[in-house]
Amino acid sequence: MNENIEKRIHLRQFQSISRAILTFSDVNLLINHIAERICRSFSVKGCSIMLFDEREKQLFRVASHGVSEEYLNKGPLLVDKQYTAFATGLPVFIENFQNDRRVQYPEAAAKEGILSMLSVPVKYHDPPIGLIRIYHDEVWQIHDDDLDSFCLLGLQLGVVIENNGLKTFFEKVKGAMEMLPLNMFKGLHGS
Repeated sequence: MNENIEKRIHLRQFQSISRAILTFSDVNLLINHIAERICRSFSVKGCSIMLFDEREKQLFRVASHGVSEEYLNKGPLLVDKQYTAFATGLPVFIENFQNDRRVQYPEAAAKEGILSMLSVPVKYHDPPIGLIRIYHDEVWQIHDDDLDSFCLLGLQLGVVIENNGLKTFFEKVKGAMEMLPLNMFKGLHGS
């Protein structure tokens, strides 16, 4: 464990975000709330939550906090098959954005004042369905416990997103079934 590195996530903040995830009623509101809460609770510059679009083969932001619209619109977020948290299913930490070849838009990051980034997969099962990206305006060294906590938040968010997708699917099926005429079901009950 890296004892000399400042731990940013404390039980109180982690419990607060976990409680919000577990008691949500609107997944869109929840995702925006998580991005904002990560920034405020852990004193980081910004946070973006992105989901993968299989048709487009890229990540799309569904929530962000602390970063400008200009930065958000810098260009497509392509999935690098070798280095990204999305591709590997493991967290990726970039300590210094200006000296790392994995950064897709280093000029935009410099203009935005982003120096470090942690990228954590959002997943329920493999493969990941998205990413949480946490941006910092300092060269940051992340504590092992904080890394574990962010990974757990990514898993919790993955469960919520997957369950919400299933819930939406079942609601649509139920709605479609209710629209069908009742006489279609007479033969199904053995009459």
